[in-house]
Amino acid sequence: MLVLIMTHTYRTHNCGALRKTDVGNEVRLSGWVHRVRDHGGLLFIDLRDHYGLTQCVIEPDAEAFALAETVRAEWVIRIDGRVDKRSDETINPQMHTGDIEVRISALEVLSQAAELPLPVFGEPDYPEDTRLKYRFLDLRRETLHANIVRRSEIISAMRKHMVEQGFTEYQTPILTASSPEGARDFLVPSRMHPGRFYALPQAPQQFKQLIMMAGFDRYFQIAPCFRDEDARADRSPGEFYQLDIEMSFVTQDDVFNAVEPVLRDLFTEFGGGKPVTQEFPRITYAEAMRKYGNDKPDLRNPIEMQDVSRHFAGSGFKIFAGMLEKDKKNRVWAIPAKTGGSRAFCDRMNSWAQGEGQPGLGYIFFRNGGEGAGPVAKNIGAERTSAIREQLELEDGDAVFFVAGDPKKFAEFAGAARTRAGEELGLVDHERFDFCWIVDFPMYEWDEDNKKIDFSHNPFSMPQGGMEALESMDPLDIKGWQYDIVCNGVELSSGAIRNHKPEIMLKAFEIAGYGPEVVEEKFGGMLRAMQYGAPPHGGIAPGVDRIVMLLAGEPNIREVTMFPMNQQAEDLLMGAPSNVSAAQLRELHIRLNLPNKT
Repeated sequence: MLVLIMTHTYRTHNCGALRKTDVGNEVRLSGWVHRVRDHGGLLFIDLRDHYGLTQCVIEPDAEAFALAETVRAEWVIRIDGRVDKRSDETINPQMHTGDIEVRISALEVLSQAAELPLPVFGEPDYPEDTRLKYRFLDLRRETLHANIVRRSEIISAMRKHMVEQGFTEYQTPILTASSPEGARDFLVPSRMHPGRFYALPQAPQQFKQLIMMAGFDRYFQIAPCFRDEDARADRSPGEFYQLDIEMSFVTQDDVFNAVEPVLRDLFTEFGGGKPVTQEFPRITYAEAMRKYGNDKPDLRNPIEMQDVSRHFAGSGFKIFAGMLEKDKKNRVWAIPAKTGGSRAFCDRMNSWAQGEGQPGLGYIFFRNGGEGAGPVAKNIGAERTSAIREQLELEDGDAVFFVAGDPKKFAEFAGAARTRAGEELGLVDHERFDFCWIVDFPMYEWDEDNKKIDFSHNPFSMPQGGMEALESMDPLDIKGWQYDIVCNGVELSSGAIRNHKPEIMLKAFEIAGYGPEVVEEKFGGMLRAMQYGAPPHGGIAPGVDRIVMLLAGEPNIREVTMFPMNQQAEDLLMGAPSNVSAAQLRELHIRLNLPNKT
């Protein structure tokens, strides 16, 4: 074994490799000093590398002991030594190398570490800006390091599953043209074409459709996407990755049948044994809004809202009765809360609602063999209270909360109240992955700010009913062949069956206020391709970052991204965005027009 040591400068094994079968062998290890412990003369050094941790020990009479006493956390060292079996009482079953230790015979310091701005050992909470500025240290921490490794494994498995499904990976351009697809573009000035700009793609949308029109069939790509938008817990500012998919000669069912097994297998493989939905239910957009208050419902929460307007119409609860009489659009929704039947809980929910800027939450809670308690029950009377209880299948010890008005305006709040009640009452099963498809999205929506009809989802989607629907229906009643996939309340992706006919594309954009000259300017390549024989096609693009976030059990996407930006879209490690020189600006024919400092 000594010969092996001399044939490699730094290591014969990594720090996660040694086992009981290696006892008695001479080995060489290199890595970072994770921790140093002095136990009555014996010096213990936990040595760490990418693969794991090995406990090393050195005695006071060893030649390298004086040097070993000088090493500190995160120094990089090389050690030679003999593998010994640990005594029974010191075996550590939590470590892969916990049955052995290495008795150090020689030590070399490969590099020293300055005083650490954040600790690696123990992983205590630390300010995010510090973690991002020293991300190379943050990435040494066990949890984050494991998350990034898991991310790589998940992406590798994605590729494997896609190839098994008959898909082929193709790459699409990064420098492209700006297009009005929702978020702001990142623009790149052209030196060769003064005054003109490239854009980084918000998604490979047009390119993947063009790939289908070029005669390829099943495309996929782990695609980088760039959007100039604000950060959120489930969205990185600047860039993100998605599993981009497109298929030719397919219906919506074909897309679902191709994608569902990939996601189900991924979550089964990497989900730590948590149950995974086997047949993804399909929920219409309208049903999702009515039952859950949003289009990305967390189905682990069993609460489903119901319309109870008929029980309040003409009732003694004048606030709700008056709303229903004033406007036919107004409704009263009930949020049933199993086991929530106490005044204390109802008061907490009411206080929460007021903290959300609402006047409060009406409620009834049930006790004493069906008796309804609370101001609402008192005002509507026993008969209506009993009818509500029967409709919602509530029992003694349960409660129900009410929201009223125009559902388009209160649905988001009602959905948040549903979530709050489910979490507070412990009704949500966090040990599972619940998937669903959201289908039948509206093709258009009313843009209140600009007082016009605009696309509500993907402008390249095929409207249900085709040209006939565009020509004969109220635009706000038209549905698109558009769909989302949702897991545990997180939207993983949007997709659609695409519009593959130029006349339908022009009409669809006309309804949204875009004339043919605008379509030609912004989407000329796709429009031309449609005119030369385009197959029916469709696709979807599950978000890689969000998938990894769910599988890693992390609440924030920055915990599964190697080099993320902060909330202000700044890269604190590399110093981006940065100033550029006057010479660079001149070369690009750009003059800055900065806002005045206040």
